[in-house]
Formats: sequence, structure tokens, C-alpha cells
Amino acid sequence: MARKVGILTGGGDCPGLNAVIRGVVKSSIIRRGWEVVGIRDGFDGLLYNNRIVPLGLNEVRGILPRGGTILGTSNRGNPFSYPVEADGKTVLTDVSDEVVANIKKQGIDALVAVGGDGSLKIALELMNKGIPVVGVPKTIDNDLMETDVTFGYNTALETATDALDKLHSTAESHHRVMIMEVMGRYAGWIALESGISGGADVILIPEIPYDISAVCRAVDERRRRGSSFSIIVVAEGAFPRGGNRVVQKRADETNTIERLGGIGQYVARQLGDCLDMDVRVMVLGHLQRGGSPSTFDRCLGSRFGVAAIDLIEQEQYGRMVCLRGRDIKSVSIERAVRKLKLVNPGGQMVTAAEELGIVVGRR
Repeated sequence: MARKVGILTGGGDCPGLNAVIRGVVKSSIIRRGWEVVGIRDGFDGLLYNNRIVPLGLNEVRGILPRGGTILGTSNRGNPFSYPVEADGKTVLTDVSDEVVANIKKQGIDALVAVGGDGSLKIALELMNKGIPVVGVPKTIDNDLMETDVTFGYNTALETATDALDKLHSTAESHHRVMIMEVMGRYAGWIALESGISGGADVILIPEIPYDISAVCRAVDERRRRGSSFSIIVVAEGAFPRGGNRVVQKRADETNTIERLGGIGQYVARQLGDCLDMDVRVMVLGHLQRGGSPSTFDRCLGSRFGVAAIDLIEQEQYGRMVCLRGRDIKSVSIERAVRKLKLVNPGGQMVTAAEELGIVVGRR
């Protein structure tokens, strides 16, 4: 049974990470008398002893309402493909044996890995090398399978919806088409749910390649009905029928993560060819990751942290905590990361949007 637990936060930051850390620490110390250490900067921290720090009750006091993560994070520190300088060049090297040795040297009996699909895949590989691991699902994109929702998503939705509320007044005042680009990578959950909640007229998501003529037609029809403005929400991974995603940086031998962005401006240029209206773009960007977590995310993160320690106590390693309905369950990490959870183009949420008169880019 574990006596010393390590916790790291990997991948992009999001609201609620500190709630998980606090839940792990308090559940370990108060109920079990275990020791907890935090690994700074994600999996990077497992390569350096000076990035492994003790976490006691004092260290987690007051962190519940704070955004971000007190441990720091990184989405580039994959120990199985780690960038190392050699002969003036950056080469990817497997340093996982060093990581495993360092975990054992530190006396860490079990590791709590908090992250999205990328971080959890790394955690699974460490599990296969003999490190006892449990996972906690984190991403504002809500694209992890086997959990109804990931923590951080609810706060990101509130941020996006609040921005849409504010855009309505300026769009109407200036008779403009306002395009708001939101995060989500290859999943359209943020765009779809915030678009419905924020009264968008058009929502473009990756799961439904859009027809720009349908978008132009929707704006024209609104204008004919007397609405002098339109609000369009576009997910960063959206793309036109027969076209490609817009990316800022493509994956290469040293950067395995494709960086999306720019679809809002692309759609604006397309609309400029078919509309005689002023079109402006707002990229919400990293505001969606920041700020104090919502009540829902504080509670869910806290429950996930407690549940992770329960799994460790039961020695149920290689599993990820998850939300099913209102209950916390668990599932194998391998099952959770087998594919992304995407919006069903024919599902109830898309159908509801269309019945509300929202155009999703279909012909």
C-alpha cells in the first residue's frame, strides 16, 4: 500500500487543477497519514530532483479558488520522446529509464497524473514500465472518452458565454458580423455549447465541415428579417468542406503537437467575398484557460483528487477516475485514451441548435 504519493499536472493548464492537488493532499494526509510530493512542470519534473517538492496542508491552503496550477505544467516533456541537444541539433531521445529510476530513488510509491489524452498516454507508458499510476482527466476541450465531463470545461464555457454576451451589444451597435474563435482542438464542445448558451447565429465545429455559402445565406437572411448583425462562433479545429484545418504550427520531429489557430480570420476573409458587411474577429484564446474555477469545477476537481487516492489505497493502478452521471467511477487509462470524444453531428445537441435556428454550416 502506498505511503508516498507523487502528483504532477501535465499538458495545458486549466481551472480546477489546484482543486485536484488539494484533494489529493488532504485526502492522503488527513485520512491516511501518507506523504505527498509535487512534481513541478509536468513530466519534465521527473528528470530533476530539485523539481520534486513536499506538499503538506500548508502548501495547499487557500489554493482552491486559484486558477492555473501551483506545480506548473508543460505539454512538451514526453520522457519517451524528449528533446535533447546533440552536436548542435535537437534530437528526440527516450529518457524514460531515467524517469523511472528517479521515481524509485525518490521513494514515490504511486503517481497521480493529471492531464488530457497526451499526458495520460505518457502515464500509461510509465505504468507499463512498472510505475504504479492513476489518472485524473483534465482538459477544457472535454474530449476525453469515458468521462461525462472533464474538469476545466465548465469554467471555459462560462468564459466563452460571457464573452458572447458582451459581443452582442457591440455587434448590434455597429451592424457587424462578429466572429469569435474558441479553443477545443479537434472537438467542438466549447463552440457548440457556448454558442447555444450565448445566442450565436452560426456555430462552426470540426465535426461538421462547413459550407461557406450556407453561412453567407444565414447572415443575409437575418439581415432581410431586420437583424443588422450576426454572431458566429467557430472552433479552432473547424474547416471548410473539401479544405484543411488552419494551423499556426505543424507537427514536426521536435514538436509533436500541431498548433491550431487562425480559422476565425480565414472565415472572415471568406465572408468578405460574399457579404457587404463589416466583419470583425475576436480570438478568445488563453482567457478560456485562466481565471478562478467555477463552483462545478472546484467540486469536480476536489472529488477527482479524493477518488484518485481511493484508487491508490485499493491498488487499482492503471485506471483513470471519471464522472458518470453524478457519481465518480473509474476506467482503465488504456480505454480512456483509445480515441477522442467528439461531437455527434447527428446528436441531440446539434439537433437542438438547428431547431433554435442556429446554422452549423451544412448545406
